[in-house]
Amino acid sequence: MAIAVRTQPFEQLVLDFLAYLEFERGLSRNTLDAYRSDLQQFGAHLERTDGDALAAGPDELAAFVALLAGGDGERPPVAPATLQRKVACLRSFYRHLRRAELIEQDPTGELRAPRQDRKLPEVLSREEVAKLLEQPAGATPAALRDRALLETMYACGLRASEATALEVGDVDLEAGILRARGKGSKQRLVPIGSTAGTALAAYLRRGRPALAGDRLEQRLFLNHRGSGLTRQGLYKIVQRHARAAGLASKMSPHTLRHTFATHLLAGGCDLRSLQEMLGHADIATTQLYTHLSADRLPLDAHPRAHADLTHS
Repeated sequence: MAIAVRTQPFEQLVLDFLAYLEFERGLSRNTLDAYRSDLQQFGAHLERTDGDALAAGPDELAAFVALLAGGDGERPPVAPATLQRKVACLRSFYRHLRRAELIEQDPTGELRAPRQDRKLPEVLSREEVAKLLEQPAGATPAALRDRALLETMYACGLRASEATALEVGDVDLEAGILRARGKGSKQRLVPIGSTAGTALAAYLRRGRPALAGDRLEQRLFLNHRGSGLTRQGLYKIVQRHARAAGLASKMSPHTLRHTFATHLLAGGCDLRSLQEMLGHADIATTQLYTHLSADRLPLDAHPRAHADLTHS
């Protein structure tokens, strides 16, 4: 690679690059601080290896990224998401050097972070789901709420934030559908299913009025004070019943959502319909569920799902 004459020390190159990002690109302070840290790490590597930022070629940069990915004996491997950011920083840095005509060719054209394996989500078997859903026993307002909440999250594949954002007017028990508000304020209609519908009806009839008292609250799921359930409150409810069912180690905020998707696919739901029900903008996100190994994929259909899985 032809190399321009070096006229600035590495520290000055970094300062010029950060000034460009701040004043011309308008990047946030947090992003600037992260890029500064990334480039300081790269500069320290150059010092240890007697390298020159303006003379570094593709092989040298690839070796640096590989060192970050694998650890160097003193430091652990860099987390995949952080490594992606560091590679993006290097690519942006060298594009800037190329625009400034300090180098003739960009050595990061083929630079990539090692592919990170996507961790498959934890899912529950039908038996485990049944054990979890039977935990809220009794007819107290809290038990009716918890049963309706768990049944609805599983039957509709809701995110925790979507469950807490539900309002009474979002549920149409007669039609058997609810309106979920997903990311980016996007709304979608999801079939409820008969079991979740029964649990919601009981909660709306006998549980929610007792929790609401005199409060005029629009949120569907309420806490003991009569105000809308928070995400933290929802997590506590889910974890409490998961512990009672012996499933605490398998539960995360999205376990019921992952289980909903996996069980529907196992029952023959097509990928596009599942994408609509989950509210995924990109079908590639939905395809994650097709990669579950056969021994983890339940053989039966979603036991709480609406009979017609092709409509959302």
